[in-house]
Amino acid sequence: MSRRPADPRERQSQPPGRLLRRGSVVLGIVVLALVAFGSTTQTWLVVRLPQEAVQTPDLMIAGSDAATPVTAFALVALAAAIAVSIAGRVARWIIAVILVLSGLGVMLSSAGVALDPAAAAEPAIGAAVGVSGLPGAESEATVLPWLAVAAGLLLVLAAVWVILAGRRWGINRRYDAGRTGAGTEAHGTLPAAPRPSTGDIAPGVVPDEDTGPTARAGRRSTAHADEIDSWDELSRGNDPTG
Repeated sequence: MSRRPADPRERQSQPPGRLLRRGSVVLGIVVLALVAFGSTTQTWLVVRLPQEAVQTPDLMIAGSDAATPVTAFALVALAAAIAVSIAGRVARWIIAVILVLSGLGVMLSSAGVALDPAAAAEPAIGAAVGVSGLPGAESEATVLPWLAVAAGLLLVLAAVWVILAGRRWGINRRYDAGRTGAGTEAHGTLPAAPRPSTGDIAPGVVPDEDTGPTARAGRRSTAHADEIDSWDELSRGNDPTG
């Protein structure tokens, strides 16, 4: 028994897979943004100061101090994730661009700290001991800057995820109803409005229009008035036909 080929319309009506659902995409972007943001609250740099020069314990520099832009870019990505939940077709492209920019910002800022921890630690060292560029200070980056780099890269890929998955998302029913009503009115399929009333017709007056219940009532009123006039003429002894 041969199988009937699948109808393309049936394939389009099938619900998208789990990874292509709007909720899954939103949740994934939120997790990536929170990973990048949460990493900045932890220690990114460990600075060992020379104890013979300054009696200061080692400095633990958080990511928010070592790379302030990472926090801002992560918040932008989080806002973009929330916007995906209500975005339409055009808005999804704008959100994808925002995700690419925020992901690149997280990557570049985090990689700068991981590759050059000494330069990233100088502002914190100057604030702690009052001397910028203290000789003998050793700065070491933890693994968290690289974790933020990975989160930034995944945010860039999430922009592609939004575009590809968005093709399977349906139109928001709330706004679709409004578009349907507007399209029906534009194509003239709404019921026609009732014709305005022509008002009362005086006896003996025949309306211009020859159709409709009002015109028929006017003709009946005129015929009845003519009959009354004929009987009046006869009662006076006059011949109405003369």
